[in-house]
Amino acid sequence: MSERHDVVIVGGGLVGASLAIALDRAGRDVGLVEATPAGTLPAVFDQRNLSFAAATVNALTALGVMQLLATAPGAIHRIHVSRAGDFGRVQMDAAQYQRPWFGQVVVARDFGNALETRLQALAGLTRYRPARFVRLGDTIDGYRQVVIADEHGERCLLARLVVGADGTRSGVRDALGIAVDEHDFLQTLFVARVRSARAPDGTAYERFTDTGPTALLPRGDRHYGVVHGVARDEADAVQALDEAAWLQRLQDAIGWRAGRLLDSGPRSAYPLVQVLAQALVGERAVLLGNAAQTIHPLGAQGFNLGLRDALTLAELVAAAQDPGSHALLQAHVARRSEDREQTIAFSGGLARLTSNPAPLMRPLRSLGLLAAQATPMQSMLVGGAMGFRGQVPALCRGAGA
Repeated sequence: MSERHDVVIVGGGLVGASLAIALDRAGRDVGLVEATPAGTLPAVFDQRNLSFAAATVNALTALGVMQLLATAPGAIHRIHVSRAGDFGRVQMDAAQYQRPWFGQVVVARDFGNALETRLQALAGLTRYRPARFVRLGDTIDGYRQVVIADEHGERCLLARLVVGADGTRSGVRDALGIAVDEHDFLQTLFVARVRSARAPDGTAYERFTDTGPTALLPRGDRHYGVVHGVARDEADAVQALDEAAWLQRLQDAIGWRAGRLLDSGPRSAYPLVQVLAQALVGERAVLLGNAAQTIHPLGAQGFNLGLRDALTLAELVAAAQDPGSHALLQAHVARRSEDREQTIAFSGGLARLTSNPAPLMRPLRSLGLLAAQATPMQSMLVGGAMGFRGQVPALCRGAGA
């Protein structure tokens, strides 16, 4: 007999696990298909630094996840943005907006452990792990067939709704026949932990150059999370640098705003390719997170956007008799359109603008930085950066905790 669920989520990463927690609050029977075995975190939960927007912190607190972090997150009280060779800069202070902070910085592994602890407490969750998604089958009596494979071979699950939260190269998306639009930024992003002579004071620094952005994010452990973008053809050489040369490269990129950089943890590299699904839904199926849109990390909007995808879906499912109906899926697409389109346009457009070395772009960028420092423009930027764009899910607004 095939096991039946209201919702089957393929992918146990950041977005898939968060959705499972949100759906459990709604009393839904959920199956979670995870590639990693029990006791092992997915690879996405590494030492990279996640910048949670205020809306994300609100939601994860309501879901009981933030309280389970082993290390206190680092609060972002101020943001300082500039570009090498251009006039002007943007400085924003949360206190000017009557906010305690713009967001918080969390280490991905710590977040993964907190999610795992929370998942273990869910009463309505069945976990299939380690298992891999194989294919989608027919829809029978309102249930979509989901074929997975584990150590015992293939098995078929039945779901009123199938959620593809299985990453950039989504198997669910391929099974639905949904094409993608890709744009290779020809950049590679390095992430690491660094220690400075001055402990973080709550300021996040972002510095743009011709080859990509460099950011220092204040962590809660007296270190900074560093994000450093380089041209793709330089990536191997940067990976091969010893620690002293790596720190000097970062110092040259970011300047002395955070003091002298003293040491660094291991660095990881990620090629930057934007992948946008041409549709978000299929028959009794929906794509979330990186399966729906993998965007440039500039502005740290990727997971924040994916979580708002998940929480919007959870709200709709909680109030629906049939969680996979055509009407519900179309409502999801409609509710996500403004936030998704504006966030993609912001991250991709800013990446192209700030990395364009053309001399004629410099005065335009300088004018843009000066305009962004003005209060009306800055207020709009702050609202979007904090996750309050479009139809914001209730948990993101701090409701329903």
